[in-house]
Amino acid sequence: QVQIVESGGGLVQPGGSLRLSCAASGFTWDYWAIGWFRQAPGAEREGVSCISSSDGTTAYADSAKGRFTISRDSAEKTVHLQMNSLKPEDTGVYYCTLHPTITTVQRMCDVFPRVYWGQGIQVTVSS
Repeated sequence: QVQIVESGGGLVQPGGSLRLSCAASGFTWDYWAIGWFRQAPGAEREGVSCISSSDGTTAYADSAKGRFTISRDSAEKTVHLQMNSLKPEDTGVYYCTLHPTITTVQRMCDVFPRVYWGQGIQVTVSS
């Protein structure tokens, strides 16, 4: 069965960096996409970034552009989200999602019909 494990969250000061990782397993699809979503306290969940395993195409939320970088190791079924210049408004629970049989990404992962969710990991940006 599909398993998704997030790691790398924690507490960081404003302006600092964190690197989130998402390890997916338990599937045999040749192509897939992985996305990152986040949910701040009292707010709706929003997409942060999305990447295709096959062609490496990516998408970013406007709030993430220029600060966050998503990358993948397709062979290891792992995706990383490097987050730099973090702001207090980046605080929230970050969720990794797996979307099977996706060959390319042109927009955020919430457009894909099939999704598997990770448990989420806390990111807190505070002094």
